[in-house]
Amino acid sequence: MKAVITVIGKDAVGILAKVSTECAKYNANITEVTQSVIDNIFAMIMMIDISKLNIDFAQMAEELSKKGEEEWGLKVFVMHEDIFNCMHHI
Repeated sequence: MKAVITVIGKDAVGILAKVSTECAKYNANITEVTQSVIDNIFAMIMMIDISKLNIDFAQMAEELSKKGEEEWGLKVFVMHEDIFNCMHHI
């Protein structure tokens, strides 16, 4: 099972490290990452393997979003691959 994490906000040092550290805390393995900075706006998309999570997926998603907003000043969205695939299936 996989999930997609998107992160958007003002560019700063260590964003990738912060999100990666949280993923490791929940035993989510990062399989792919793409990121870019456009006019000081940071954008990142991560694919993570969630098959060995040590926490409920919904709780992980909520905690990442909350930490992004309250501690990092970023918008962090976590979406299960099943939802993502359904949204983009014709």
